[in-house]
Amino acid sequence: AGITCYCDGHCPYDRQNGTCEGKPGSSCFSAVEEVFDHETNEYVPEYSFGCLPAEEQGFMQCKGNLVPHLRTKTIICCNKTDNCNRDVYPPYNPRPTPTPDPIILTTSVPLIALAVSLSVCLVVCLLSISIMYRRYRRKARGPCLVPSGGTLKDIIDQSSGSGSGLPLLVQRTIAKQLALQQCVGKGRYGEVWLARWRGEKVAVKVFFTLEEASWFRETEIYQTVLMRHDNILGFIAADIKGTGSWTQMLLITDYHERGSLHDYLQTTVLDNESLFSVCMSIASGIAHLHTEIFGTRGKPAIAHRDIKSRNILVKRNGECAIADFGLAVRFI
Repeated sequence: AGITCYCDGHCPYDRQNGTCEGKPGSSCFSAVEEVFDHETNEYVPEYSFGCLPAEEQGFMQCKGNLVPHLRTKTIICCNKTDNCNRDVYPPYNPRPTPTPDPIILTTSVPLIALAVSLSVCLVVCLLSISIMYRRYRRKARGPCLVPSGGTLKDIIDQSSGSGSGLPLLVQRTIAKQLALQQCVGKGRYGEVWLARWRGEKVAVKVFFTLEEASWFRETEIYQTVLMRHDNILGFIAADIKGTGSWTQMLLITDYHERGSLHDYLQTTVLDNESLFSVCMSIASGIAHLHTEIFGTRGKPAIAHRDIKSRNILVKRNGECAIADFGLAVRFI
């Protein structure tokens, strides 16, 4: 006759626990195996019970505790009575927790301290070299007067808070970076050219060689404190370049593609609203010129003395901007 064994973890039909029937010559077993518990991060015993076949395979498993295993495993077999393996728990020897070697700890502390010190020194050296290299490159390159990014409006807004124009060195830098494209006008003092600065359109008034006084007077008026106004032609830069044989005097301003009011009225008929906008903007510009602003750095009253349609430019929004201050005077 066969044998009936208590089973837990190795039951037929995937039952959790109960009994199993073994053939004649079979054995009952109880086993313990060391497994790793991921919740506690420790090795714990796991017990199992069941039937072993009568063949050589079952016999070998009963002797398995005599063979070294990667994971600790102990098994006890019996076949004297039914359920002989119930309440039989093989001995479990927990894995010993290794104690740190005091000699290794003592010798490793100085090594760790040395490694940390060397790492800190290396980082400090690299930072020092990087800072020195950047300072050297900055000195070799010279001061960055005009930032590589940004538009003319950004540069003017950042540099001329008082409304008196850009610093002199910045103006000269902008003048050197101009690319003249075509002549768009000519007057008694010189020529007006369309030019580009970093892709932006600007107007460049090139004065004749004998008109240095006119260039100086107009530049001085444009650089008056609080001169900037929506209805006054926007001043960007002024510069004198040349050699001993020739001199070129430049006045760089905003470019308005519609040209002067005189030329605009030759081809365009204004309705009442547009006419009102033109007149109001001209009056606003003249009023700003005539207004004296008091303060620590106030603005004197300015007389244009040459107001005419040829000296008034039409902006894209339909308003006008007053230009050409060659005859203007300041009341101080």
